[in-house]
Parts: sequence; C-alpha cells; structure tokens
Amino acid sequence: MAHERTEVHVDVEGRTLTLSNLDKVLYPSTGTTKGEVLNYYARIAPVLLPHLADRAVTRIRWPHGTDDKSFFEKNVPAGTPSWVRTVKVPTTGSRTASKQDGTLRFPIVDDLATLTWLVNLAALELHVHQWTVGRNGRPRNADRLVIDLDPGESAGLHECSRVALLVREALAQRDLVAKPVTSGSKGLHLYADLPGRLPPERSTELAKQVAEALQAEHPRLVTATMSKAKRAGKVFLDWSQNSGSKTTISPYSLRGRQRPWVATPVTWAEVEAGAEDELGLSQFRFDQVLARVDEWGDLFASPG
Repeated sequence: MAHERTEVHVDVEGRTLTLSNLDKVLYPSTGTTKGEVLNYYARIAPVLLPHLADRAVTRIRWPHGTDDKSFFEKNVPAGTPSWVRTVKVPTTGSRTASKQDGTLRFPIVDDLATLTWLVNLAALELHVHQWTVGRNGRPRNADRLVIDLDPGESAGLHECSRVALLVREALAQRDLVAKPVTSGSKGLHLYADLPGRLPPERSTELAKQVAEALQAEHPRLVTATMSKAKRAGKVFLDWSQNSGSKTTISPYSLRGRQRPWVATPVTWAEVEAGAEDELGLSQFRFDQVLARVDEWGDLFASPG
C-alpha cells in the first residue's frame, strides 16, 4: 500500500514552507518520525545555528529512513527557494561541480527557515568546514581546528576519553583551548578556536603534528595513521578534517544512525568520568540533548 503523501504549510520567520510526511518514520528502531526530527531542529536552532553560520553546509539525506540508503549532497538541489543564501566554492574532482567554472554551490544555513527547509528534505546530518565564508562570498581562513577521535575495533568512548585528555594537554601547550563534543557515532571531536585564523593547510599541519607527537608518546593507545588495520584497540586521531575540502558533523546535528544520536558538546568533567569508567560517558539522544541545553545552554560556547 502506497504511503499517503501529506503536506502542511507553515510560516517560519516570514517564509511559507511546505512540510511533507510528518508521520514518516526516519529512525525505525525508535519509531522517531520526521515531525519529531523537525521539532528537534526547531527547538535546538538557537544553539545550533551559530555553529552553522557563514559555513558551507554539506548534508547527508535519508529520504526513506536510516534503515535505507543515504546520500551526500553538497550542491543546493533543484527547486531551492530564492531566499536561501548560497555560496559558490571552487572544487576539484567532484562529479557534481559546475562544468562552467568548476564550483559547487552550497547553502549557508544562518536562519531557522533555511534549516527547516533542509530538514524537510530528510537532511538528518549537517556537516561543515572549519573555515567560514565572508560577506563577499569568498572562503576565509580557518577559525577553528578539529581533531576527530575515532576508536578502532575493541576500543570505544572510554579509550577516546583517555586520549582526549592527552590531546587537551597537547593543545594547551600550544595555547589552544580544547572543547569536547561527542561525535554522535562512536567517538569524540575536539575543537580549538584559532583566534588569528590559519589557512587550512597550516591548521591541518598543526593537527597532524599534535596527532603524530601523541602517537610517538603513547603508541599502544594512539595512532595517527589512516590505515584501519592499525587501529585495533587504539584511537585514531584524524587530523585531516582540517583540510579545506573536508567537513565535520556540526555540534548539535543529528546523526543518521540506528538511534537519533546527536553530536553533543560535553564538559571536561564528563570526559574525565569517561576516562575513569567505561560507562562514564555515552552518546546522547536528541531528547537528552534538548534537556541538557534547557539546563545548561550551549556548553560549546562555555565548556565546563
């Protein structure tokens, strides 16, 4: 029996949007519907949007739910509303780049209307670069550094938490303050503001230096090598996401996993608990994240 298509027209910040199939289940294991996903993003928008502002957004879409196929989307799709702010970014090697000038046109998600429009397209995951776009439409240097702590086989958040404390110290030695965020998948992300901004190639080299130094000091726990075969029982410090062409899941974005987990800013006290106890830190569902934000606000803005 075909799914009956339903539509609701809503006003979002003066924009009329058509939302479709609000009862469609996007997370089958929990029964979480598209309407619930839209509600989450509307409620989390005040703390999410600052992390998306002025950044080209790559989306991963699950039009038939997380038990089905997904696809990456960089270019804005056909039918994009004229009021959506976009930016053309030069690229190399992309099959979807413009044949005229070799660029991709990304959306800039700096308001609730644009966010709602994208989420209605089943864009569960919102990924951003570490650089921002100036008002002239040109990419600027990176304003932050990120290191992705990715646990190998037989490792998990406990090992990631232990390594996160090492990365925090290594960054502090370089006068950088680390901010922890659960990945919403398996590991952790650590961010550090770059007050002076750096070209992506320089921030990538800085992250690589930190990762390789920790690998040399803690070879049984840390690897800076891309090879998955060398990650068993270790935590891979992925320094490459600082590249100008790569992206990382935005803080407060949902993940397209079995459950509606969220990339969640956490306190260092929570990370320290995770380093002490295998059950001390876990990934967070979207309802838990809303409760955390209601109580504490954006921990990313003022990590505890």
